Amino acid sequence: MGKIDDRLNELGINIPKAAAPVANYVGWVKTGNLVFTAGQVPIKDGEFLYKGIVGKDISVEDATAAARLCAINMISQVKDACNGDLDRVKRVVKLVGFVNGVPGFEGQPTVINGASDLMVEVFGDNGKHARSAVGAGSLPLNVSVEIEGIFEIE
Repeated sequence: MGKIDDRLNELGINIPKAAAPVANYVGWVKTGNLVFTAGQVPIKDGEFLYKGIVGKDISVEDATAAARLCAINMISQVKDACNGDLDRVKRVVKLVGFVNGVPGFEGQPTVINGASDLMVEVFGDNGKHARSAVGAGSLPLNVSVEIEGIFEIE
């Protein structure tokens, strides 16, 4: 086990096997020293969690937990791209988060902090990244949050 796996154990975080795509796309693409992940949703053990519209069906706190789960799923895709060795991650470059909120909802940055905070918890200063937090009128399968990322690897 590597340094990042040790850190995940310390945090009590289990990284699942990377989820297989459900359509005609792949979970990640590696080009040069960058890994781009497909959008990750809050799914755990095959079940879609945190469904609904933030500010109507679910709270900001639950949506923040959904963003954290999306980030865990994103790390699983990166781990797959790195042949299981997360110590190859040099930097989290950028996250783009989408939040399905009620009209006028302005809390997207707070929600996406769930993912951003996790990246820093796991990767330390190398987890600090550029970011966009975007409102969405709806998301696939009625999930509340979807996040994609770009990672630099060795």
